[in-house]
Amino acid sequence: MTIVISGEVDLAPEDRERALVGARVLIQAALEEPGCVHYAWTADLSRPGRIHVFEEWTCEADLAAHLAGKPYLGMLAHLGGYGIKNAVTRKYRVDHVEPVYDPDGRPRADFFTAKS
Repeated sequence: MTIVISGEVDLAPEDRERALVGARVLIQAALEEPGCVHYAWTADLSRPGRIHVFEEWTCEADLAAHLAGKPYLGMLAHLGGYGIKNAVTRKYRVDHVEPVYDPDGRPRADFFTAKS
């Protein structure tokens, strides 16, 4: 089962870039953990101070290990040092994955490879 985490973290606009640069080592460490497919923390160019979080994990056990591990706990401490103004994160269980574009190159909203 794939697990996707999506979130937003708001810092003071003047702190966002410093916080992201300072988090590089933690981001890299998370990417090296078992089961981590994606782990991206990026600046929202439309909202000063906002960081978007996107993670993809292969299973609950690997995500659980991450949540108890140094990269996650280090990120909490690191961002906490900047005074988090708001944070919202959500996790999703994914039961089916397919490309957005069909074999003819058309973008599709429906899940065209899923069995009915």
